[in-house]
Amino acid sequence: MDRLIYTALTGASAAMHRQQLLSQNLANVNTNGFRAQLATFRDVPLRGDGATTRVHALEATAGHLEAPGTMTATGRNLDVAAQGNAYFAIQGLDGTEAYTRAGALQVSSTGELVGHSGLPMLGNGGAPITVPQGARVSIGSDGTVTGQVPGQEKEQLGQLKLVTPNATDRLQRGDDGLFRAGGGNPLPQDESARLADGVLEGSNVNAVEAMVGMISVARQFEVQMKMLQNAEKNDQSASQLLSMNG
Repeated sequence: MDRLIYTALTGASAAMHRQQLLSQNLANVNTNGFRAQLATFRDVPLRGDGATTRVHALEATAGHLEAPGTMTATGRNLDVAAQGNAYFAIQGLDGTEAYTRAGALQVSSTGELVGHSGLPMLGNGGAPITVPQGARVSIGSDGTVTGQVPGQEKEQLGQLKLVTPNATDRLQRGDDGLFRAGGGNPLPQDESARLADGVLEGSNVNAVEAMVGMISVARQFEVQMKMLQNAEKNDQSASQLLSMNG
């Protein structure tokens, strides 16, 4: 009896986890540069004396979807979109180098070029980029940032750090929504990476697919709960039979 109970329980728990993941994807359908999270089920045999016949179902996050989001032209000089599989380098709240596809940049009150959640964008040297007060900023396709104060010549302020992850050092999403290298060390600058200015990349979440997935998971959860109810009824019936025989 405990086999059915624990199998159904872990199945319901995995379904709840997947529902949360799909809900988060759907909530970020309009978030610039958001990468949809992927998930998969896996079975885990329970080890131990007398327990080798038990198999639990677990939900495992398989990473994120690398397909590009929809590109929207804005005409704004600080809106940029990384091309291909490139990412922008940004400084996380913990001070470490992180990566994002969100390219709606701003100039902060302290003169720093900032991006996602007001965090500083990093240059190819790993340091934030400072913009002179009142300067008009333009960004080249290679990430070069130039500024021009009215009445003065253009000045190169730095170059946005663009990185491209590879199969040996994949990016992992953190709790802050930013990506970091799986190896723990900052990725090198990709000199061949390019960006488009005056354009923003949208989320790559398919809203219809996410909603269909949520409906499917909800039904799966109901099946698991019915299995638990059946196990309870079977247990009650068995107890009644044992009482009659006693």
